[in-house]
Amino acid sequence: MRTAMIAIVGRPNVGKSTLMNHLLGEKIAIVSPKPQTTRSRIAGILTKGEDQYVFLDTPGVHRAKNKLGEYMMKSVRSSVGAADAVILIAEAGYPAGEIEQNLIGQIKKAGLPAILVLNKIDLVNREKLAETIAGYAALHDFAAVVPTAAVNGKNVDEVLDECAQFLYEGDWMFDGDSLTDQPERQIAAEIIREKTLRLLSDEVPHGCAVVIEEFKDEEDILRIRAEIFCEKQSHKGIIVGKNGETLKRIGTYAREDMEDFFGTKVYLNLWVKVKEKWRDSEASLYNLGFHPEDVQ
Repeated sequence: MRTAMIAIVGRPNVGKSTLMNHLLGEKIAIVSPKPQTTRSRIAGILTKGEDQYVFLDTPGVHRAKNKLGEYMMKSVRSSVGAADAVILIAEAGYPAGEIEQNLIGQIKKAGLPAILVLNKIDLVNREKLAETIAGYAALHDFAAVVPTAAVNGKNVDEVLDECAQFLYEGDWMFDGDSLTDQPERQIAAEIIREKTLRLLSDEVPHGCAVVIEEFKDEEDILRIRAEIFCEKQSHKGIIVGKNGETLKRIGTYAREDMEDFFGTKVYLNLWVKVKEKWRDSEASLYNLGFHPEDVQ
């Protein structure tokens, strides 16, 4: 039996969750075109034969503007500290910025082997890609460099092949049939939040958090009651929409994904509540499931 824990790090909206989902062959982490979609570390587990890979999808590295942002950045540092290796994902065609250089510094300080994944190669020409590879090679001796287009799975198999060099002999961390370390309640909450990110504009979805108040697995139906928290009364009106239409769409799309993931019929009951400035309140963050002791 062999295993390895591999942290996936990078700036917001660079394709970390998309890459992990393709590596697993299952949608475990939510994705959206908006930055800072991932808020907490999520483990995705891939077991192949005697080998078990544990990928840690992490929040996008950014300058924290509130306590939620601080929590997210602690989560990244904690993930690198717990990992056996790192996948640094960056955008092809762009030189390493301050964020990437800081992450390379963390990788060096931790003494971890790392793969560089240059994503979105479908958007650049070969000359630009070569320049990007050369620039990163001057900064760090990566174990491998893999150009990808994670959105369509291009070269993702090569990323997995390169990750095999990090496996070591040892007991698996999870059962062989596990897909993630996230409880079903949290998966349901994230599916709902993904729909707010996709259907709402501007700052509104970033100020949303979802809490599952009821999760009943009956014989032929899963009954879920969830509350969407936002920061302003005006945001509540936007989430609900005229005659409740926006909230209905969020619920419909979320229910469809849940039924696909859980493999059963789902009854979803959504409510919207206001919790002002929750992103800058330690007590509110804790009550909404963001526990600082988990990311020390």
